[in-house]
Amino acid sequence: MNIVDVAKARYATKKFDVTKRISDDDFNQIKALLRLSPSSINSQPWHFIIADSVEGKQRLAKGAEGAYAANNPKILDASHVILFCAKTEVSDAYLQEITEQEAQDGRFSNPEGKALALKVRGFYTDLHRKTFDDVACWTQKQVYLNMGTILLGAGALGIDAVPIEGVDLEVLNEEFDLLSKGLTAVAVVALGYQSYEDFNAKLPKSRFAEDKVFTLL
Repeated sequence: MNIVDVAKARYATKKFDVTKRISDDDFNQIKALLRLSPSSINSQPWHFIIADSVEGKQRLAKGAEGAYAANNPKILDASHVILFCAKTEVSDAYLQEITEQEAQDGRFSNPEGKALALKVRGFYTDLHRKTFDDVACWTQKQVYLNMGTILLGAGALGIDAVPIEGVDLEVLNEEFDLLSKGLTAVAVVALGYQSYEDFNAKLPKSRFAEDKVFTLL
């Protein structure tokens, strides 16, 4: 597999084939990528609501009505749909939880290493909690790192996908009672297989040339 070929082939799917479904084996790989995605200080400030049933997708599609109605069929016709959610705050208790998990997973050879990891984690988190006062923005940036991982990973598996910001986040927050759980909806990714009617699948990919986007030092 050539990763550049994957990047060239993947695109924002506009219409899914409702008759085609992602296999359990392939979607298990997608779920693994969700868990393994990088994040700043390994903060993992996310949660994922996954729908693969008609009923589940209908609940997610409530966020794609009215002004967002053009995205409704993408959600309903996809094989699987993921609502990406971000933590609204990062507490000291949560930082401790991350560090304890790392200890269980064998990342520290001694207690001093564990204590140092927690100290460094607290320093960088406080930049956003106290200095910049932008925790919500920071956690959502990590979610977007995850979305990028999923889009490229899906392409490598031959799965089509589309990220959808055009949804009513307030509706989805209410539908899943997210704010009370310390979470907020960020965006949706719909996954499946393109319909032969998808016009976007036939269009050439368009990107700026290297000399416009790269500065080589």
